Amino acid sequence: MIKKSLIAVLLASLVSLASASEPTAYQLVKLADQYVGVQSKDKVVQIRSEKSVASLTPDIWYVVFYDPDATFKAIEVKFGAGEKLDVSRPGRFLELFGEDKRPLEARKLVIDSDRAIKIATGQPLLRNLTIKATQLWLEHGDLGPQWRVKLWAATLKDQNKYADIGLVILSAADGSLVKLDLHPYSVE
Repeated sequence: MIKKSLIAVLLASLVSLASASEPTAYQLVKLADQYVGVQSKDKVVQIRSEKSVASLTPDIWYVVFYDPDATFKAIEVKFGAGEKLDVSRPGRFLELFGEDKRPLEARKLVIDSDRAIKIATGQPLLRNLTIKATQLWLEHGDLGPQWRVKLWAATLKDQNKYADIGLVILSAADGSLVKLDLHPYSVE
């Protein structure tokens, strides 16, 4: 009886681990909050990723918070596969003088990274392409917070080679398109 229940628990654990997906950008903000001071909690200035590898969802993310005590007014938490890798105070010299040091409006952060990827990769111009990688930035835009999604697709000659096919910029508030800068013919 004990062996059966132990096996059931182990199987349930394996199934939950197998079905667990990478955390979204907004989930990482909640995780990052525990690594920053009280003065910075929930004061996100920017979220960005590195280019994804072997899937459309990036593994490496940076969550940048406003920190009034830091020289360049920022503290950054780096994640890899949902685990904290580093906490630093980056030199963001240009942002020190611009508007990009102010926190993003939390109430306008509705569209998370997973939905931003889905909207960007679902553009009609990309219908016949095999999208292979993405890179994302959540940042200030003229109309409020916006996702900038850079896309790569498999080339026609070699499905193992990627071509940069451009950017999709969309509102983080409602997912509406702000700008399309796509060049699908780059895959030729």
